[in-house]
Amino acid sequence: MQTASKKVINGWAMYDWANSVYNLVITSTIFPAYFEAVTGDGKDETLNDTVTLFGRQFVNTSLYNYALAVAFLVVAIMSPLLSSIADYKGNKKKFLFFFCTMGSIACAALYFFDKTNLGYGLLCMIVACIGFWSSLVFYNSFLPEIASPEDQDRVSAKGFAMGYIGSVILQIICFVFVLQHTLFGITEGKGSQISFLLVGIWWWGFGQFSLSRLPKGTPIAQTGDRGSLLTHGYKELSKVWKQVKQMPVLKRYLGAFFFYNMGVQTVMLAATLYGKSELNIPTTNLIIAILIIQLVAIPGAYLVAKLSEKLGNFKALMFTVAFWIVLCVIGYLLPRNGIYEFYGLATLVGFVMGGIQSLSRSTYAKLMPETRDTTSFFSFYDVTEKIAIVIGMLSFGYINEWSGSQRNSVLALVVFFVIGLVLLMTALSAQKKNASATA
Repeated sequence: MQTASKKVINGWAMYDWANSVYNLVITSTIFPAYFEAVTGDGKDETLNDTVTLFGRQFVNTSLYNYALAVAFLVVAIMSPLLSSIADYKGNKKKFLFFFCTMGSIACAALYFFDKTNLGYGLLCMIVACIGFWSSLVFYNSFLPEIASPEDQDRVSAKGFAMGYIGSVILQIICFVFVLQHTLFGITEGKGSQISFLLVGIWWWGFGQFSLSRLPKGTPIAQTGDRGSLLTHGYKELSKVWKQVKQMPVLKRYLGAFFFYNMGVQTVMLAATLYGKSELNIPTTNLIIAILIIQLVAIPGAYLVAKLSEKLGNFKALMFTVAFWIVLCVIGYLLPRNGIYEFYGLATLVGFVMGGIQSLSRSTYAKLMPETRDTTSFFSFYDVTEKIAIVIGMLSFGYINEWSGSQRNSVLALVVFFVIGLVLLMTALSAQKKNASATA
């Protein structure tokens, strides 16, 4: 196949520009800090703050992790059904529109979240998370349809780069409302709430621009009795798994991805609360650190893509996973109140954060068999990713509550990365055997 026109490629990449503001403002910077402030008692910063919900007392940071785990579990359960319907009906753009709209409305609704309605805030957070990640199932599935295999690394990296640029622009705008709130005659908390509203508007508005340029899907020809669409989605997932089991390289790669992504996504989702509550980094410095990550991640995504050109996808991934192991150890050893040390770690994380996500996505696209059923295959990829996140977030929250320190949770992530690295080695070995057999 040929790579689509520049107009289509740019339109596809613009959805990253649209929705990455959720990832930066809601997941990584302002919302976690706002949540910690709203749920904290401010009495003793050396102790974990607790909140009560549904008659049970939780460490506030652990409750945040558990809520995200619930959201990702819902996504993992839903995506096989939704994606197979989208492939069958050829209407993945409609599903992308629906989840874009749902997620952006939930972000905007966080404007009304304060310390008096914890349940409401958690619900909006969960719905926004479901909207964001569900939309990515359909967004990612366009990649093999619009880019030839040799261009997929480049196009995937362009999407991430556009996402970083767009999210940083809105983050700076939100930064002004939060840190210079007195200029507008509002409180810091109200500045945060305005930021959530702006995320919803930005995500939905630019999302419509992207959708206007993406190609229309083509329904898959109906063959035989497909049965109920409610069950067909999970049958499709089973079918994909049967195909994966017959492909040793893809099977081992997915196993590796499951474990190392468990670590990557947990770090990304928990980093701000870790810096805020465990390292006592002020909100202003946290936002600066996340901005550093976003800015460094742009060249980082392209650097890892270049590395894959020279070494191959698997060796490049092995290098980045090994680097993540080092980063986790550094994160565990960071001193409390070590602002500049935190900046240094943020810089290092930025170089590999975007690169490992971009390269993971394009590696999977390359290893997939040729098929028109791309959404079901990317749904399988998405389910693998989301179940990994559920386990990662639950582990992070539980170890924190059990041990009384998020440092132990960070150190435990090393185990996930090590397993992922070993499985990547086995995938590379299987790839070499396949190449020798066909030579």
